[in-house]
Amino acid sequence: MSTPQKRAVSKRPDHPRLPLAALLALAMSGFITILTEAQPAGLLPQMSAELAVSHSAIGQLITVYAIGSLVAAIPLTAATQHFRRKPLLLCAIAGFAVVNTITALTESFAIMLLARFVAGVSAGLLWAMIAGYAARMVPDQLKGRAIAIAMVGTPLALSIGIPAGTLTGTVIGWRITFSIMTALTVVLVGWVWAKVPDYPGTTISGRASIRGTLAISGIKSVLMVTLLFVLAHNILYTYIAPLVVPAGLIRKLDIVLLVFGGMAIAGIVIVGYLIGRWLRALTLACIMLFAMAALLLAIGGEVPQLFWLATGAWGLAFGGAATLFQTAAANTSGQASDVAQSMIVTAWNLAIAGGGIVGGLLLEHSGVGWLSWSVLALLLLALGIAFLAKDSAFPPNQSAL
Repeated sequence: MSTPQKRAVSKRPDHPRLPLAALLALAMSGFITILTEAQPAGLLPQMSAELAVSHSAIGQLITVYAIGSLVAAIPLTAATQHFRRKPLLLCAIAGFAVVNTITALTESFAIMLLARFVAGVSAGLLWAMIAGYAARMVPDQLKGRAIAIAMVGTPLALSIGIPAGTLTGTVIGWRITFSIMTALTVVLVGWVWAKVPDYPGTTISGRASIRGTLAISGIKSVLMVTLLFVLAHNILYTYIAPLVVPAGLIRKLDIVLLVFGGMAIAGIVIVGYLIGRWLRALTLACIMLFAMAALLLAIGGEVPQLFWLATGAWGLAFGGAATLFQTAAANTSGQASDVAQSMIVTAWNLAIAGGGIVGGLLLEHSGVGWLSWSVLALLLLALGIAFLAKDSAFPPNQSAL
């Protein structure tokens, strides 16, 4: 009678299971975060008309959100290291319910701007926690896959959430869209409460300093590769509308974004399956694939077939990028993972802001053709840094899943 039980017990360490309900709750957190950040772009005409402000003013709702994340991620993460993880996670998520409720109800644009800044602060803390939280739920050999699942909310928000929210806002009103986002966040709070395990914060002796984390071998390389890759992405994505004009696809912009989002989901699935063994190879492959896409856009961006091919390759490369960079940061930083992740968040938001600025200057002074060439230069630099960081940031990983 004891033999089957012994066999069952002996198999568990060899075949550990992923805590899917908890990991998907983290993914939903990312989904809500991206949706809250980017939804004003899809509802810009309706919000502008009702609030009686310009289109560019509505665009600042996204800007102040990014600023909130940028200024808060590192100091707030460092200050809350000793807090228990689950209550802190719930507080960060609850911030989105409050902010989206205010956005849905207020008539004051100034109050809306302030609320969006607070949402950015919540986002900075949340993004700094997700990867480390997912990694703590599983054994070492499944960390990459767990982080991939936890990060799937980003491409889903870009490819499904924002278009659905835009359609809802167009049909029944933008305030209803933000109210639905609040309802989804309330459901998420209950989900996290029921399914996500709690973990203690770090002790005083175990707390990581910002300077100490930066001094860890490999962290600066991960941050630089992240900054360059995401800057390249945002130069193109921010100005995707003028980018499609030479190929005659302006009336198919929604389909272009759908193709990008669909391929991004495929990218995160591929990375999630292979990352445990091939972190370095996948990182180099993603950068090279994106570089090839940029080259196609640079030399053949006016040819529709080449534009579609480049869009698919770009989406495939971008989909798994966040998982790769956050896993590399988690592997490299060890006990300082949350602080390292907050630095990734800061680099990411710097790249978002920089993409808008750099791309705008290039578009205004050099023309749309230079967007792709500048992106190619950034990616080649990122490739060089990642390739040379084989002993620290992106080492060969031979561990089997």
